[in-house]
Amino acid sequence: MKMPTVALVGRPNVGKSTIFNKLVGKKISIIEDTPGVTRDRIYGDVTYNNYKFHLIDTGGIDVGNEDFNKEITVQASLAIDEADVIVFIIDGKEELNRNDFVIRDMLIKSGKKIVLAANKIDNEKRKNDIYNYYELGFENIIPISGEHNLGIIDLLDEITSDFHPYEQEILEDNKIKFCVIGRPNVGKSSLVNAIVNEEKSIVSNIAGTTRDAIDTPFTYDKEEYVIIDTAGIRKSGKIYENIEKYSVIRAMKAIERSNVCVVVINAEEGIIEHDKHIASYALEAGKPIVLVVNKWDTKKDETIAEYTKLMRNEFQFLSYVPIVFLSAKTKKRIHTLMPEIKKVYENSKKEIKTSILNDVIRDAVILNQPPSYKGKRLKIYFVSQKGTMPPRFVFNVNSKNLVHFSYERYLENKIRESFDFEGTPIQIEFKNRGEE
Repeated sequence: MKMPTVALVGRPNVGKSTIFNKLVGKKISIIEDTPGVTRDRIYGDVTYNNYKFHLIDTGGIDVGNEDFNKEITVQASLAIDEADVIVFIIDGKEELNRNDFVIRDMLIKSGKKIVLAANKIDNEKRKNDIYNYYELGFENIIPISGEHNLGIIDLLDEITSDFHPYEQEILEDNKIKFCVIGRPNVGKSSLVNAIVNEEKSIVSNIAGTTRDAIDTPFTYDKEEYVIIDTAGIRKSGKIYENIEKYSVIRAMKAIERSNVCVVVINAEEGIIEHDKHIASYALEAGKPIVLVVNKWDTKKDETIAEYTKLMRNEFQFLSYVPIVFLSAKTKKRIHTLMPEIKKVYENSKKEIKTSILNDVIRDAVILNQPPSYKGKRLKIYFVSQKGTMPPRFVFNVNSKNLVHFSYERYLENKIRESFDFEGTPIQIEFKNRGEE
């Protein structure tokens, strides 16, 4: 079952970002302390009770500032198109203004479920003032304060009232599902056509086909695969194509349903920040990754070795991921991709024998003792693998507070050196003795 999508919409300075951070929670990930990857987090996943949904934050819509606002309005329109539920946020400290009414009309036209939330309601007097906002024509107004964490549970209850409890889609054991993700115009559709080796129009403007990624089953080397293409989910018209950030919404939905993510880079244009953003979402979802440098036929003056060095420098947080160079258009080197997809998938399912794993970690500790902190030193008693896809390792230790992130990276590198986990992230968890 696919995860629903919720969009936060409103005029500037109503506190959307604060509410976004409250709902998503500040997940500290390995990407945040990686040089070269900065991003404004406007997409995230929210888990509440048995529900799970994608959340999109949009720019503030201000009809008075036409030049600046044109792109913001298009971004918001795209988010509204993608959303199942829209949370319309107004400022509970101010009176309604023209922007609020323009946004209301835009949302009603969408036909989607709308939840009206008055933010910055942090005392009883303000709570009594919310009747002023019934002028917008909505039956129900939820008073909240993102800053003081008030009313957030009521808001979540209302957002999820029609959702079904989330059940992860069971990916068929006999079919490897992989998605092709990347920003617009990197050649995703051409790559899909080259892989399945049939020319068929994947881009479609028929109503109802713009929301879901297109699944194409095919057989390779006597095994069944399903390719999830995100290129086809695009509104016609240049204005939509230019909103690069919103390609992430489609990517996130496809990532969730995949066993492997193929991240496509356009060699002709070179690597840009947004390429890293898209790759980082696949990493956060714990999916194996293959980096593809497409349109390689356009690079006459660079060798694969030179470009690999550049890729490794730009994608430092994916140092373990294979890089494939090809041209979807000419089909040159296209044969090099499928073996890598299969390999990283197999690596993500790999299980390591406990005794061998403990031997490796014991040797790693002898070679490089954990640093001491205030006279105390980390002790590792025992390590075991507790899951796959991605592989997850649990370290039983004397005190997990003594784990320094650099030592955690050292242990991960030692596991990678000893066992082939190319292409797949691995998760490491530390537990105190006796902790459940």
